[in-house]
Amino acid sequence: MTIESIAHAERSTARPVALSARDIQELAATVVAHLADSAALPGGAAGAKAAAMVRMCLEWAIQRMNGQASIDRSDSLRTVAAGLAREGVSIDAVLHVIHVGFKFGLDTLFAQRGSANRADVVAGAATTLELLSLITAAVGKAYVREYKAVAAGDHTAVHNLTSALLGGRVTSAMARECGIPIAAEYFVLAVAVPAHPDERRPHLDGQVVARRKLRRLQSGLADLFDGRALSLLSVDGGTILIPVAERGNPDLDGVIEKLSEAARVPITATVVTAGAHQVSVAAAQAHELLDTVERLRRGPGLYRFTELALQYQLTRPGLGRDVLGTRLAPLIEHPDLLETLRIHIGNDLNRQNTARQLHVHPNTVDYRLRRIAQLTGLDPADARGLWYLRSALIAWTDDHRPPADARRMAGSR
Repeated sequence: MTIESIAHAERSTARPVALSARDIQELAATVVAHLADSAALPGGAAGAKAAAMVRMCLEWAIQRMNGQASIDRSDSLRTVAAGLAREGVSIDAVLHVIHVGFKFGLDTLFAQRGSANRADVVAGAATTLELLSLITAAVGKAYVREYKAVAAGDHTAVHNLTSALLGGRVTSAMARECGIPIAAEYFVLAVAVPAHPDERRPHLDGQVVARRKLRRLQSGLADLFDGRALSLLSVDGGTILIPVAERGNPDLDGVIEKLSEAARVPITATVVTAGAHQVSVAAAQAHELLDTVERLRRGPGLYRFTELALQYQLTRPGLGRDVLGTRLAPLIEHPDLLETLRIHIGNDLNRQNTARQLHVHPNTVDYRLRRIAQLTGLDPADARGLWYLRSALIAWTDDHRPPADARRMAGSR
């Protein structure tokens, strides 16, 4: 038999809690005073709201113990709880006040009546548990709604400011309206986020998996910079703006490693440093460099212009790039030779590694390299020929790149 059924069976034998409205007010005042003395109540206006909640809960409890018809106070409790949330009072503090208030109130009530009646105790305990369940649910819903509203407002402000910075139209007035300070300088990161393996599993919803990956990435970024980093991210990547500090700047390579761990996928990123009013241009450069990194099939990690300046320049439009690109034209009909050249250069001309990667004999690699020299007139074994072939491969890869994705202009999805 449950405590609720015992209470129901014995409620007819329990003595009513015969308190007048004034008695209830005095009991509530005693409970509130106890909470104030024990430092359980917050101060100021928040304390007044919490005290009103305690009085409301006690009145509700006494009416229920008396078996009287009582008005459902859930809506009123949610209103008070929402106000406390806006005052910055934590939910655990509110629930602590409610539980301490109930305990002290019931102890005081039964002590005043000198009750040792089993039915009184059981009925009081059952009513208390029932009401605590209702009250906790009401407070929890109020806090969740309030936090969601605040989060939505913060997200909108951050989104607007980030969009303005990336669009080159940020103003001090906009920063004041958003309540977010603008840094003098930013690390502008272009980020590519690959698909998580679970996104391709037929028994899972790929979009749901991708959104979870994005939320992990955003949460990891917030943890690293305590909300100071701005971002526009999608499930495929996007742009991150990290304020440049006067001292103690973060290890950006380590940042990408930690974000990869958070998202559970290997992230590739590039970085350019720029003042607040040059963020738009810097973002375009960072994404162009990221495109170059991906076309060259570099591995995950962080890349800077100093590492890839030559490769980046070779992908810029111009007559020189056009001429270089044509040097590989004879290899277009021989994809095995083109792939061998790309892998061999990527392996720093190590024929053993190239052979292993291609799953062929090293002699086959030598044969293909000779064929490349015959068809293009550029010998990979010769320093000058290798320089031209390496440069031509970069230019050719850029000319035959796939269509750019929507990463650069992506927002949260």
